[in-house]
Amino acid sequence: MVNWQYLIEEMYDHASDDAEPMAKYQRNQFPFLGIKSQTRRDIFKPYLKETKAEAKLRFMENPNQAIIDWAFVDEFWSFPEREFQYIVCDYLKEMKKYLQPDDLPRLKTLIVQKSWWDSVDALVKTIGYLVHKNPDLKSEMAAWSSSDNIWLKRTSMIHQLGMQGQTDTILLAETCENCLHTDEFFINKGMGWILRDYAKTNQTWVENFLKNHESDLSNLTWREATKYFYLEKNQI
Repeated sequence: MVNWQYLIEEMYDHASDDAEPMAKYQRNQFPFLGIKSQTRRDIFKPYLKETKAEAKLRFMENPNQAIIDWAFVDEFWSFPEREFQYIVCDYLKEMKKYLQPDDLPRLKTLIVQKSWWDSVDALVKTIGYLVHKNPDLKSEMAAWSSSDNIWLKRTSMIHQLGMQGQTDTILLAETCENCLHTDEFFINKGMGWILRDYAKTNQTWVENFLKNHESDLSNLTWREATKYFYLEKNQI
């Protein structure tokens, strides 16, 4: 078994004077230890290697058993310093193939607790992988898009980032439509991001979506969505 206490101690041992500027960059939403991304990954690497090896053996023994160490996830998410949440995001990204459909509520908890763009955006592709692998979960993404929580709304749209030709355009349209009529920066920015990303695969679809919802879209969403092609707002 991986001794996570050693990792905790090693993290604190690497605390540095970078803590203050790192916290300032995230608008002082959370305290930091001052561990830069590459250093954090280097510290975590041997622990990740060990836990992946253990997970592989357990999966071979019984592929139906739960593999994800949610006790570790919950413990590290509870730490005040932001780097511990980054460790969790890295862990789940590397272990995503072991996620099961009933893990989605746990991932939802991570989205709504200690929420900020850094942790949310670090989790969306892991959630996207799980939803794509288990299409029945698409209804949950639609439900998230109707939530009052801005981070669930953002996730409901951008979990399809990078899906290219496998993008579910019906779901994409529904989640974006449910996120219209808001001045919330992170929602409008996220919508522009996913539309811009999908435009690389199907620009015509994105152009039609923009035209059909022109009066409902924020200028920020429009600007982000059309970053790599020209379509003037208010021209129709």
